[in-house]
This record gives sequence, structure tokens and C-alpha cells, in this order.
Amino acid sequence: MEKLGVFLCTGCEIGEHLDVERIREAAEEEGVERFETHPCLCSAEGVSAYRAAIEEDGLDGVLVAACSPREKVQEFQVDPERVVLYRVGLREQAVWSQERPDEEGEENQHMLGEDLVRMGLARLQRSTLPSRLKEGVERKVLVVGGGVAGLNAALACSRMGYGVVLVEKTERLGGYQAGLKYVVPEEPPYGRVHENRIGELEEAVRGAPGVEVYTGAAVEQVSGQPGQFDVEVKTASGTLRIRVGAIVQATGSRPYEASRLGHLGYGKSSRVVTSVELDALLAEGKFGAPESGGIPKRVVFVQCAGSRDKEHLPYCSSECCVGTLRQVSTLHLEYPEVECAVVYRDLRAPGQLEHFYLGVQEETGCLFTRGEVERVETEGGLRVHVKESLLGEEIVLGADLVVLATGQVPTSADGESIREYLDAKQRMETGDSEKQRKDAAEVVERLKEHEGTEILHLTYRQGPDLPVLKYMYPDSHYICFPYETRRTGIYTAGTVHAPMDAAQAAEDGYGAAMKAVQCIESTARGEAVHPRSGDIGIADFFLQRCTQCKRCTEECPFGTLNEDEKGTPEYNPLRCRRCGICLGACPERIISFPDYSVDSVASMIKAFEVPDEFEEKPRMIAFVCENDALPALDEAARRRLKWNSWMRVIPVRCLGAVNVVWIADALSRGIDGILLMGCKKGEDYQCHYIRGSELAERRMENVKETLERLTLESDRVRIEEVERHDWARIPEIFESFAETIEEVGPNPYKGF
Repeated sequence: MEKLGVFLCTGCEIGEHLDVERIREAAEEEGVERFETHPCLCSAEGVSAYRAAIEEDGLDGVLVAACSPREKVQEFQVDPERVVLYRVGLREQAVWSQERPDEEGEENQHMLGEDLVRMGLARLQRSTLPSRLKEGVERKVLVVGGGVAGLNAALACSRMGYGVVLVEKTERLGGYQAGLKYVVPEEPPYGRVHENRIGELEEAVRGAPGVEVYTGAAVEQVSGQPGQFDVEVKTASGTLRIRVGAIVQATGSRPYEASRLGHLGYGKSSRVVTSVELDALLAEGKFGAPESGGIPKRVVFVQCAGSRDKEHLPYCSSECCVGTLRQVSTLHLEYPEVECAVVYRDLRAPGQLEHFYLGVQEETGCLFTRGEVERVETEGGLRVHVKESLLGEEIVLGADLVVLATGQVPTSADGESIREYLDAKQRMETGDSEKQRKDAAEVVERLKEHEGTEILHLTYRQGPDLPVLKYMYPDSHYICFPYETRRTGIYTAGTVHAPMDAAQAAEDGYGAAMKAVQCIESTARGEAVHPRSGDIGIADFFLQRCTQCKRCTEECPFGTLNEDEKGTPEYNPLRCRRCGICLGACPERIISFPDYSVDSVASMIKAFEVPDEFEEKPRMIAFVCENDALPALDEAARRRLKWNSWMRVIPVRCLGAVNVVWIADALSRGIDGILLMGCKKGEDYQCHYIRGSELAERRMENVKETLERLTLESDRVRIEEVERHDWARIPEIFESFAETIEEVGPNPYKGF
């Protein structure tokens, strides 16, 4: 940056606690062209003066020293193609969080404020202006799967003015719902099933403007990136080549393999069927066929058949309870003489479906009881053994037909994969040795990374389909962004996304459609999508120094990088989420972003003053994840919790975006301790970048080994998991680390 300006807000107690003139002097020493203060910089008057000053002096780098960069985002926004903006949170980090009971405390606070400004200016000086990507974008969405979710996604995209290519592998649209005569009520009075209207939805989609429908078709290959996906679709008349801007995968689920439920009589008697098989019998008019034994007098429905069971499916499939209610209601309509008994563990009918549950209960010949089915005997008639029932500790129900409500398995995993996954999960917990548990964990990770059923056939270096997460679903791990997957521009909907019923699948289709068109529009503007929405800076790879180590291609959570035949990374900028994990991974430091580079962060480490060992003022730095740890830090300050003044905070995009050279730089400068604060890792994590914390911990283990070889204490580097709601722990974390640093003593490299 050539022309830098500093805008210091003196409101929110900043002017009362910090020496503005000292900050001015520190800024001017760094060559700042303009230094302005304002008592309320975020006010209309302050913002107007701020913007006018930028224009008057032609500033291309601006440091706003005020509140947290997470606050007042719109007020301080600048044109990112003309001005690089960096913000330091003096209010949270140097004022609200600091105690000053004596002169030493006051001096520490002043030093902290000066250091934060120096660090911000150092980063600005090493930043460059980004160039917005301006590439052609196809405003068309590929929807794979023509069930309830896919049809609604296609209709939503069309109504928003986007073209749609709908690909369905079977010869008809409607998915599983198309095979039902009656469906779960979707409107008042909710007490009974109603006629299936999937045909109306199909007609609406076929008649919608800009929608192309291909049945009996399959995706053969997907290459490219958001806005520019090149897709090959195999149809009855040949291969169709199309370009789309985003993809919605709505390929549904399959029932869990009932062959594993021998204890419930499946496979031992033709009168033990699954709920899917019962629907087929009803649709084909074979429910009471003479060859199947005629109309049964009593049907016993067994809920959670293999679901919520660590030996089979550990999760609830969401739809089974309501599906059973639909089948009971259908039987009462078409075969009123049939008795129905439902044995459930917990009957789940959320929202308005509670009315449906009550309506079915009131029908004649219907029994509901809570209990757990231990086994089903098939010799000499069907007998269902139930324990812990509302009707008694142990009861036996006679039946002419037993229906097993089996759960859903997403099409992102075949039966063999999910069995292997579940078996490995169990070995992780119960393995006899550490090696067995470790081997099982590797199987789980392998299956989660790549193995699916070859649906999209992506030409990505990291595999041909969407990586799956918990329970083999290609679901988003982050609750606030449910449609995200680990492939930018590709969104899941319906039961391939998560267990759900038809009404939820319809809503899911609309949600995924919205995300798909948002992605197209963001891509057209050259902007990133979640979580760094609006970021226009793309990575630069200085490939002349690349050693083809493949760390960046292997560690990128989103499959952004492919490789050529020599193993050199090939960057697909429109897939990039700007997380910086590739930057953190690269040992040669050849990767940088315009406003986030190895050099820019290293310059921050070198910018603040490090007192010598005789001053007894240790210095610690904290690399703080901007997504979870920084909000927790801000909240702690807002609540006026006080923390150690030795700490200097450097926000990073993700702990995975921390390059180990920064650790080396900090230690060689004489900094006494280095703290990394990021998201929780593991299956129940909330990391916006999937595995950043996990990667950081792995790298730091290597760093600690290196420290010990250099006779430096490994305790000088620590990783802490911090979630957004962990604000109360912030002072404790800082103080605990400070105590450790006092114990190990000053960094021996001080003064060198």
C-alpha cells in the first residue's frame, strides 16, 4: 500500500483510557499519510468524514482503530478494489478487557493500544488490492433427482428466473412419493391421509419456464467449478453436454437392509415385511391377495426396526413414525376390518402432525403402545415379544402380518459402505487395543472422505462424489448453513441431505434452490460464498517454487485444487472459500491472498515491541480463529471480563490457515508464548472450514517436537478449543497460559 490512513474512534471509552497522541506518533513512525480522530466514528457525521478523507487523500490502505471488526461492518465498508481495509478492536482488546489499578496497568494498556495499531499498519503495508474475478457464469441449475425435494428445487429455481436441468434415473418423476395412493396430510384438518397430489407438482415442473426434464438419465461426469460446471448426462438418445452454474443433489435414500434384522423375523417368514414393502403391496393391490394368505386380521407395526440402535442405524430416520401413521390410516380407509397395533419406543409426530397422530388413534381397531420389541417368532404363527410395554413388563402380541419400520440410508452410501462404517465406529469405541481402535478410526475417516455411490462423478482430485460426514450423510456440519457441502456450488436436499419426511423434503428443496442461485450470483460478482461471503480476494500460487508435496491439494476441505500429471496444484478459484488452509499447509510459502499472506501476518508478529527479560513483562501472542474464538473474545470484553495484558491477538481465518513459519518467527523474536485458539474438532465440531483445528493440532505436534530438539520448552505453544459461547473461559485461558510462561521463564532468544 502506498497511501495509508488511520481513523481512530475515541468513543466507547477509548479516548479516556488510551493516549491518543502516543498512538498518533506510533502511526506516523510507520509512514501514515493521514491520522484522524473522531468521538463517534460510526455516527453519520463520523462516517461521512471518514469517507471524505479517503477520497481527498486518495488513500489505498485504511486502518480503522475502533471497535471489533465484527461490529459496524456496513458503516466502515470501502470499495475493496480501490482500498484495503483493516480493523483493530481497540475497544474490546485494549479498553474493555484491561484493568489499570496503578501506573503499571495504565502503561501496559497504552502499550497494548500502540502495539495493536502498529500490527494493523504492518499488515496493511504487506497487503495488495485484489482484482475481482470477472468470468462468464451460467445462470442454470442442475437438479439431480426427481423426487419431492428435487421437484420443489427445480420449481423454485424456475420461479426465480433460472434455467433448470432436471435429471432422474428412473422413467418417472416423483420418487418414492409417486408410488403412494394416500399421503400424510399437509393441510387442515390433518386427522386423515389425503389423495396423493404429486402428479400436480410434476405437471407444474414440466410446464415451468426454462425447465428441461430428463428421465431414465444419469450424470456421467461433472467438471469445472461454480458458475462453470460442465456436465455430461447420459440419456436414452445419447450423451447430453450442458453447462450449469450450481448443482442440487436430491437423490434421496434407500431403506436400511432388513436382512440384518433376523431377530425381528425378516427373511424367516413372508408375513414379516418392511414398511416399504407394505407400501408396494398396497399400491399394487396385493395386500389381501389369496397367494399371500388373504387379508390379515391383525397387523403389528414395529417402530425403530434397526434405528436408534448402535448395532444398526444409530440415528432416528425422522419419517418412520409418520409413515406408519400414514399406513395405519390407509388400511383403515381401504380395509376397515383390519386391526392395527403399533409398538413404538418414542412416537415422533412434530408440529401439526400431532393432530394426525390423534386422529389415527381415534380410529376403531387401532392400538398404540410404548415398548421395545425383543424378537418376533415365526414358527406356528407370528408372535411379537415386547418388553417394558405400557401394557406390562413382558407381553406377546399375535399377528397375521408384521411390518418393520426400517430407517433411511442416504444414496451417498451403499449398503456395504454403511455397514463397514458402523462396524468401524463400534470398533473405535470397543476395540481391545489402541491399534485396533486406530485402524478403525482410519476406516471411518476413509469412508467419510470419498466413498459414495458414484452419483455426480466429479473430476475432483479428492474424489468423484460429495464427502460424507456423520452417519454417511453429505450433510453440512454447521447448523446455521444446512445446505452447504464440502464442494462449493453443490447443495444437497431431501433425504440424501438428512433423514426427513416429505413435507420437510419439499421445504429442503426450496432451501437448496435458494443457496444454488445465491452461489451463482455471488460467483457472477466474483465473490466467495459462506463463510467469507463477499470476499473477492483469490489465492496466488508462485508455482516456480512448488515442490509438488501435495499438502495443499490433500488438505483443502473443499476440493478446490486439482493436480496436473506432475502433481503441480491446479487452482480453481471459483471453488475457493478463501479459508487459507492451503497457505497454512505450504512448507514453501508460495501461496498468498491479497490481504492475508505469510508475509503480512509475519510482519504483524515483528511489529510490536517485545520487552527484554529484565523488564519482567513477557509477551504472548494468540492466533485467534475469526469465526468462533474471536466472537467469544468480543463477548468476553463486552461483558467487561478482564484478561492478561501480556497477550497480543492476531485474528486468522482458521487455525488451519496458520503457517508454522509464524511460530518460528515469533520464537526467534523472543516472544515467550504462542496460543492458538480455534474451533472444536471431531464429529460434533463447528469449524466453518471442516478440519482446520484438526490440521493445526497435527502441525503443532510437529512444532513441539522441533522445539524440544532446540531445547525450547514445548509448553510455549498451546492449542485451545474455543466455541462461540465459551466467552467466560477467555480470561481463564489467557491467565493459565501466562502462569505456564512464568514457570518456564523468558524466551532465551530475547535480545537476539
